[in-house]
Amino acid sequence: MEVDGEAQPFRLFSKRGKSKPKLKLEPEWLVDACDALGMRRPTAVQRRCIPRALAGEDVLGIAETGSGKTAAFALPILHRLGEDPYGVAALALAPTRELAAQLAEQFRALGAPLGLRCLAAIGGFNSLAQAKGLSRRPHVVVATPGRIATLVKDDPDLAKVFARTKFLVLDEADRVLDVNFEEELRVIFGCLPKKRQTFLFSATMSDNLRSLLELSGNKSYFFEAYEGFKTVETLKQQYIHVPPEGKELHLWYLLSVMKGKKEDPIRSAIVFVSTCKVCQYLDLLLEELGYPAVALNSHKSQAQRLLALNRFKSGQVPVLLATDVGSRGLDIQTVDLVINYVMPMSPRDYIHRVGRTARASRGGLAISFVTQKDICLLHEIENVVGKQLEAYECSDKEVTKDITKVFKARRLAKMRTRDEGHDEKVEARKEQKKRDRARKRKHED
Repeated sequence: MEVDGEAQPFRLFSKRGKSKPKLKLEPEWLVDACDALGMRRPTAVQRRCIPRALAGEDVLGIAETGSGKTAAFALPILHRLGEDPYGVAALALAPTRELAAQLAEQFRALGAPLGLRCLAAIGGFNSLAQAKGLSRRPHVVVATPGRIATLVKDDPDLAKVFARTKFLVLDEADRVLDVNFEEELRVIFGCLPKKRQTFLFSATMSDNLRSLLELSGNKSYFFEAYEGFKTVETLKQQYIHVPPEGKELHLWYLLSVMKGKKEDPIRSAIVFVSTCKVCQYLDLLLEELGYPAVALNSHKSQAQRLLALNRFKSGQVPVLLATDVGSRGLDIQTVDLVINYVMPMSPRDYIHRVGRTARASRGGLAISFVTQKDICLLHEIENVVGKQLEAYECSDKEVTKDITKVFKARRLAKMRTRDEGHDEKVEARKEQKKRDRARKRKHED
């Protein structure tokens, strides 16, 4: 792969391009893989970061959601693997299980012509099977920090697997570095050779990333194409002022409109909530109403979570109910509508949520349910994104048309929530988190 420098125009990934190559992407199987996946032209983050990665530099890339960050680090890794396909060439860390599973899928798709062996080491699946898979030295390991650290601590011999690792990737690096993975990262870094390339990619800059950049001096290449917090121009952003007891009615109204829309049809929607309990409740509510939906939250087993994602991504069901575990990094190209059933805690979370739609220059719609207590947060979001959200026009008569049906389903869903012990699960998780924090403090002391 020949590098003419980042300032040169990047050659079209597709061989159908008519322009004369300025930066040649070889071997040919990489071009073919990009072409097969519909990657015709490189994005800005790919055009600027790939040459630096090929030149052996560490890279910190900050670019908005949907900008092609995965290929920006995966293609140089696969190119190197084509030259030396032995041992674990790369370890990629992601903050959530879903993002790690998606990242593994993308590596496998791009590396298919090479016969890439990629292991996803994430919680919710058999750790013994993952340990055995790791001992076979796959080309690429994609993992959550907690699971890979646990595997190494349970079997110290597995640390040797990473003795020749050439690349460390932190995807959604701001979250990996900010959500209390310090102990796990210490274990992981202790397994890796000091002489390696490190790629950190994120949609937003954080204090920890900025500190790392300052510590690296001029040794790392820094690319930033993210101008503060913003939303794309193709996204239409609206809100509905709702009473706290009227959210179910408005949700049912929007989903009914979505189902019956003839012009500019809305085929799929993600409904964001704040807690697992609300997510489970809405899942039961829509089940009672006979509306097909799947739920993504941490009360589900990992197999259930991945099945829900796959059913939604494949178009089998039109609605995904999700906590903020689904707001970052997940690449679902065909989301037409995002509903904030519960307003997010901050403008940053809002931007990541609505970023699930209007991707890759497509249009999209985001509608937020705003109660009286959310007014200040709405104004804060408007200040940050630099635009005023429009009011979504709907008549009370239309919204309350099915009030009897919805309230009956609401009553039954609440009864099922209690009967199935969701409150007990919430309390049990709180207690487990307390124990984990206490154990961590004891370890640090």
